[in-house]
Amino acid sequence: MAMPKNISSLIWSAAGGAAVCMIIGFSWGGWVTGGTARKDTASAAQSAVVAALAPICADRFRAQSDSAVKIAELTKASTWDRGNVVAKSGYATMPGKKDADSDVARACGEILANPPTPKT
Repeated sequence: MAMPKNISSLIWSAAGGAAVCMIIGFSWGGWVTGGTARKDTASAAQSAVVAALAPICADRFRAQSDSAVKIAELTKASTWDRGNVVAKSGYATMPGKKDADSDVARACGEILANPPTPKT
């Protein structure tokens, strides 16, 4: 096997090809670093928790004796404050926890203030 006369051009071509491959992979190929993957996983896990617990919170809120009055008050509150109203009620605090999860309270408030419309 014959060695090329100028080995540095071969090395520079390989380095350039690797750099182009990485640029394309991270820009358009969907490659991510380990840190980004961990952040995405944590975000997806939190979203799943909120999706699972918000309907439970809404059911607990609706089960109180004066729920119609409380839901009317919640609906009158600003969209920014609904999570606080639900958190103060205690229904967004899950068993075994001291404080309400603000994301769950916010999602619960949205469920209660904007009930799904029945399909006809």
